[in-house]
Amino acid sequence: MSEPRALAERNPQVSVQQMVDELIPPPRFSAVSFSSYIPAPDQPSQVAAVRALEAFASRNTRGPEKKRLFKRGAPPEGRAGIYLDGGFGVGKTHLLASLWHAVPGRKRFGTFVEYTNLVGALGFRTAVEALSHNDLVCIDEFELDDPGDTVLMSTLLGELVKAGVSLAATSNTLPDKLGEGRFAAEDFLREIQGLSAHFDVFRIEGEDYRHRGLPDAPQPLSNQQIKSVLAGNTLATIDEFAKLEQHLISVHPSRYGSLLNGVAAVGFMNVEPVTDQATALRLVVLADRLYDRDIPVLASGIKLDELFSAEMLKGGYRKKYFRAISRLVALAREGTALVG
Repeated sequence: MSEPRALAERNPQVSVQQMVDELIPPPRFSAVSFSSYIPAPDQPSQVAAVRALEAFASRNTRGPEKKRLFKRGAPPEGRAGIYLDGGFGVGKTHLLASLWHAVPGRKRFGTFVEYTNLVGALGFRTAVEALSHNDLVCIDEFELDDPGDTVLMSTLLGELVKAGVSLAATSNTLPDKLGEGRFAAEDFLREIQGLSAHFDVFRIEGEDYRHRGLPDAPQPLSNQQIKSVLAGNTLATIDEFAKLEQHLISVHPSRYGSLLNGVAAVGFMNVEPVTDQATALRLVVLADRLYDRDIPVLASGIKLDELFSAEMLKGGYRKKYFRAISRLVALAREGTALVG
């Protein structure tokens, strides 16, 4: 019986055209809708967000004539964009993908890092040209990690608004707080305020739906359990966690999705706490791509909710780390079910 291959043995190459073509909702959100979103009964802001998005979708369901008129300026009904702010696990990505499905026409959907990678691959002016032909551009996980990204995205979104493109974004940070705690945001206040001016903001309250009423992170498996469950599975991978961390250094985060193409389950052996910030941020991107694709995780070593150090969970990137933990724990539960 053949052993599963390792992610550390993969080195995917992604063309620029593939980067553009893949700007659509990931598999987990390929068939979601406003009706499939289940608001928490004690959170009226979740119901309000659905209604706001439905209204936004309605006024962006425009024919060619209305679209031409729209290109002369912002629509009178509201700003050019809608921005969903809230903690992790309140269903923001579900709602953003539902909006994408509800609005007809030309549209793109991607994470913040996917758009910055696209600009890096195409160049700024070519990226603006490629995106400005769309009716709607959706930006998930809007986060500004450095001043360069702040200026880049402020300028890019400004160009898209001028071209008549409607914008929708999600984040766990209000637009005027982007970058706070990670760099000197006050030095780039004009750019940040410019970003905020494009959006009507809706705050979504609530607890993490992935763990609502569920127990804590599952106990780690043994290496033998991982090997036994995944042995002979040609769609599974097994990695020594330390080797995978090293391999991720050589793979650009824009290719982490392609790294997982065709993978149905992953095994991480001997997981240890992460103390290096660069390594931790790469693992955040990997966790997002695993979750997007609904890939179960089987892990040995520490519990996955202990992956990031206490110091990291208090720092400027803490929201990213908590989101990654939330998603990895949910996938680990799926992995544990495979053992049962």
